[in-house]
Amino acid sequence: MNNLKNELRSEISAESLKTQINRPNTRRQFLFLSLFSLGSLNGTAKAERTNGNGISAEKKFSVSHEDSSETSNLAMVLPKTLIDVSQLREDASNYLMSEKLDGVRAYWDGKQLYFRSGRLIHPPAWFTERFPTHPMDGELWIGRGQFERLSGIVRRLQANDEEWRQIQYCLFESPLAAGDFRQRMHNLQNTVAKVSIPWLRVIPHESVKSVEQITARLKQLTLQKAEGLVLHLASAEFQAGRSEFVYKLKPQHDAEAKVVGIQAGQGKYQGMMGALLLETPEGKRFKLGTGFDDNERRNPPPIGSLVTYRYRDVTSNGLPKFASFIRVYQAD
Repeated sequence: MNNLKNELRSEISAESLKTQINRPNTRRQFLFLSLFSLGSLNGTAKAERTNGNGISAEKKFSVSHEDSSETSNLAMVLPKTLIDVSQLREDASNYLMSEKLDGVRAYWDGKQLYFRSGRLIHPPAWFTERFPTHPMDGELWIGRGQFERLSGIVRRLQANDEEWRQIQYCLFESPLAAGDFRQRMHNLQNTVAKVSIPWLRVIPHESVKSVEQITARLKQLTLQKAEGLVLHLASAEFQAGRSEFVYKLKPQHDAEAKVVGIQAGQGKYQGMMGALLLETPEGKRFKLGTGFDDNERRNPPPIGSLVTYRYRDVTSNGLPKFASFIRVYQAD
């Protein structure tokens, strides 16, 4: 076994791990090896922490933030954003859909929980002690609209038992497992039923029959303050990384706000507008820096004008999330 691990480390670099995983003839090998490969990496990080290099176990992967746009070398599927259901690659009836939870992404490697970046999560020991010993992927979740409170809980190095008893681990993937997505979810559901842990569950998936069904479900979830939908190709084998088989579909909202300031650009936007400072009718101020083309950055909307922007949700402080410029507002 030691020789096998040494060969794996010498032949497969961290940079090529996701490529190797996606090759059909090596996927089974990684399924077998995944249970100790992450553990050995973690052991390396712990050794570095104790030999004076100042590297903590939480930084064993070189990603700066757990909410970064790309993931670490964990075998995670990253969905593509779908603006309109008509953009689906295949007929809608080939997909399964589920609610997109506004939780914290968490990967179980069979021994420990990790953020999307690869940083360790520190739950109480009782939370994971009966988890299956194979990889699982999902979201730590409290409930709709509770992301900020949840985020504060799971990012603490010292877990609070009372707070963690509010959290569920909601699964949506069985990484590196054989079979198509429908089969993987069926097998994962059976596994979860056997271990019978109250806070461990599989996110329900619904078979899709039409585009209209997707649209109606998204509208229903929006009214219930949910984050959106995930559409997964039922026949897709597991594939780590940015996937052509998984889409996230979120509601979009439009609003208007007044330009009260213009921030100068830097780097490639040197000499142009970098962001607008906007004020909502309620008096909330925020910066808007995306959605502009170069011409709009050279000739930004003047102070005092109204602009229309698109956003997905609002924070607890009433500020828009993921805001993007659409146009200068024109009254009808």
